[in-house]
Amino acid sequence: MPLATAQQTSQAPDKEKDPGIKKKQSEPARLARMPIEWLIGPYIPVQGPLQPLTNEQRADVYARQTFLTAGSYVARVFSAGFDQARGEPYLWGGGMSGYGKRLAARYGEFVIRNSLTAAGDAALGYEPRYDLCRCSGFWPRTRHAISRNFVAYNRSERELRPQVPMYAGAFTAGVLYGSWLPGNHSMWASGGLAILGQAGIGSGANFVREFALDILRKSGSRRH
Repeated sequence: MPLATAQQTSQAPDKEKDPGIKKKQSEPARLARMPIEWLIGPYIPVQGPLQPLTNEQRADVYARQTFLTAGSYVARVFSAGFDQARGEPYLWGGGMSGYGKRLAARYGEFVIRNSLTAAGDAALGYEPRYDLCRCSGFWPRTRHAISRNFVAYNRSERELRPQVPMYAGAFTAGVLYGSWLPGNHSMWASGGLAILGQAGIGSGANFVREFALDILRKSGSRRH
């Protein structure tokens, strides 16, 4: 089962019997989703089924979210640039050498966080993908986007539970990030800042995920 495939239905019985027509109907939808999945990562479409993932599917989601999503690289580029502008950590200096170290550190923190989150989600049966809101209106969809940064479906795909793995992963990754910085840096403060960053930046990222397809639709694509 594809990870982000909207169910396609047809009202005409003769069309349902023609596999060629089915292919024509599904191919544009698949092509329309490919760029946005590359940007925001795997997601559950509005009409997509909410079903528990197999371990193989979870591994695929993890690989896509961690290594094959452009948005994650863009975020690390900007966070490293912010660290560079603040001169943190000072001992890494400036220039491309200093920026490269900051970028590697931020990306390493991200990989550790995602790895721990994925492991926790798998152990608890949590849904790792963002599910697009099955509602309408700017504010209901915004509330949905923010809430998904704090709760997730459990293995029933109906009951919501606190995002414990996500914030435990963020804290642990933040502590490890603080431990490998040169100079005097509090590991625990880094862990606390990582939790705050997940709460704020994670909510913003979900907002982008929720409305990205609408932006594409206005430029010629459809929301699925």
